[in-house]
Order: sequence, then structure tokens, then C-alpha cells
Amino acid sequence: MSRSRLNIFLEREHARRLDELAATRGVSKSSIVAAALASFLSPDGAGRREAAISRRLDRLTRQFERLERDQTILTETVALHIRHFLSVTPPLPEAHVDAARAQGRARFEQFVEQLVVHLQNGTRIRHAIEERVPEVSAFAEGEPEDAPCADPP
Repeated sequence: MSRSRLNIFLEREHARRLDELAATRGVSKSSIVAAALASFLSPDGAGRREAAISRRLDRLTRQFERLERDQTILTETVALHIRHFLSVTPPLPEAHVDAARAQGRARFEQFVEQLVVHLQNGTRIRHAIEERVPEVSAFAEGEPEDAPCADPP
């Protein structure tokens, strides 16, 4: 096999790393560069890179789909709670407003405490929902985004 002599310019950092690698492996810098160039230029090398990129994109797609599903669950949960709250909460007489505010603050503190416990224990409401509705991802695929949420029970 005949060889051609080339003079190339490298970044100082790349040249330093090439020197270190050649010394560590006990091979010439030319052989390292030739192997890297052969890998880069070979159709097989390109195919491996494309396959690796494809796998990474597939993984990112699955992660995005899970995030989208979780966001849909969260949006539907909040919308259902707001609709239920607005439909069952009667207006209060002025005499009871202060007591209701105090009770609301106490309930909110209890809610925050329960949320902290859930997050610390790793318990997720989403898992409870998935146990009851196996195809939760159907929300993201089957319903238009502006579809109204279900009526409260």
C-alpha cells in the first residue's frame, strides 16, 4: 500500500491529545490519524454514526412523548379541579369570610405538606392514574387541544 505525505495543521489542544494518545498506546501519530480518517470516511462508520443519532433521536422522542402525556394529565387535572371548585363553591356571607380565609390558609398548608411528602417519597399521582387508565397517552393522541374537560362527577 503506497502512502502520501500530508502536512496538516491542528489545534494545539488536538495536537497535545494526539501526542498523549500515541505515547499511551505506543503507536505512531500517523497510524492514529489514519485509523480515525478511515473510520470517518468509511460508509460503515457513517452508518454507525447515523444509527447512534437515530437511537438518540428515538430516545428523545419517547422522553418528549412522556412529558407531553404528563403535561396533558396535569392540565386535565387542574381544569377538572377548577371546574368542580367553581361549580360547587357557594358565595359566602360577609360574616363568614374571615373564618373561610383562615380555613383556606390551613387547608393550603395541609396541601403543601402532603405535596412535600409525596415528592419526598417518590409517590406520583400520575402512577395512580395510569393504574386505573392504562392508555393515558391516548389523551395526547386522540383529543384536540381545545377539547373541553369532562364534567365533574
